Amino acid sequence: MDLLQTVGQCDNGYACVYQNNLSWSSPTTPLPAEAHPRLVFENLFGEGGTPEERRTALRQRASLLDSITEDMNRLKLDLGVRDQVRVSEFLDSIREVERRIQKAEIDSKDSPLPDLDRPMGVPDSYGDHARLMFDLQLLAFQADITRITTFQIARETSNRTYPEIGVPDPHHPLSHHGDDPGKIARMAKINAFHVSLFAEYLEKLQNTPEGNGSLLDSVLLLYGSGIGNPNVHNHTNLPIIVAGGAAGGMKGNRHIRYDKPTPLANLHLTLLNKAGVRLDKFGDSNGKIDNLFEPLSL
Repeated sequence: MDLLQTVGQCDNGYACVYQNNLSWSSPTTPLPAEAHPRLVFENLFGEGGTPEERRTALRQRASLLDSITEDMNRLKLDLGVRDQVRVSEFLDSIREVERRIQKAEIDSKDSPLPDLDRPMGVPDSYGDHARLMFDLQLLAFQADITRITTFQIARETSNRTYPEIGVPDPHHPLSHHGDDPGKIARMAKINAFHVSLFAEYLEKLQNTPEGNGSLLDSVLLLYGSGIGNPNVHNHTNLPIIVAGGAAGGMKGNRHIRYDKPTPLANLHLTLLNKAGVRLDKFGDSNGKIDNLFEPLSL
C-alpha cells in the first residue's frame, strides 16, 4: 500500500522495481502492484455495480485485449530473437489478464455475491484502506476469480505516520530506534496495529461459509517481514505467521522456534509443495519444514 513513485536507485543499489513489486512472472518480468481499491475492484469485477454492468465491461476489455494480442503477434515478425522473447513474456501477461476476464465473465453469470458498491477513492485512514484491500481479496476468493494474492501491507522503508494509533513518527526512521525504549514502544505499537488488521481479515475469512466449513479452512496464508531487528538491519529471527486450514491439512495453534538458523526459503519450499508446485529447491533452501501439515491419508 506504500508504492514509491520514483525511478532509479531506491535502496542497497537495487532499482525501485524490486521494492514496488513482490510478484514476478519471470526473473525479469514484474507483475505491477495496485494499491487503489477502485482499480482493484474493476480488475476483479468490472466497472459496474450490477452483474449485467460488470458483464458488459468485461466483454469490452476482452475485445481490447484481442486487438492488442493481434498487434503484438504482427510486431514479433519484425523483431530479433531477444526482442521476440520479451514480447512473448508481455503476451503471456496479457493472456493471464484475459484468463481472469473470462473467468470473471463466467462467474458473473450466476454469481452468489450481492451487488457490490465500487470504491471511488483511497480512504484517508490507513486502517480503512487496508481493511478495504483485504475485503477485496476475500471477495475474489469467495467468487473464485483468483486463488492467489500478494499483498504488501507496509514496506520497511515507508515514511508513513500513524496518527490514528497515536504514532506521529515516520515508520522507517523510527525503526532505527537506537535502542531507545520510547521509540521501541512506538514501533511495537505499529507492528501490533499491522497484525491486528491481518487478524481482522482472518476473522472475516472464518465467518465466510465455504463448503462444509469456512473460507479460512480452505486457504493458506503467509504473513511476515524480511527484517528481524530493523535497528541493525538484522535478517534473522523473522516474525512469520502461517494461517488457514490448508484444506484440512494445517497443524495450527502453535509457536515454533528453531534452535539453529533455518532459511525462510525452507518454509517457502514447503508451502509451494503443499500448493502442488513441486520443486527440489527454492532460493537458499536446504530442506523442508517438518510437521507443518498433517500427513496425507492414503
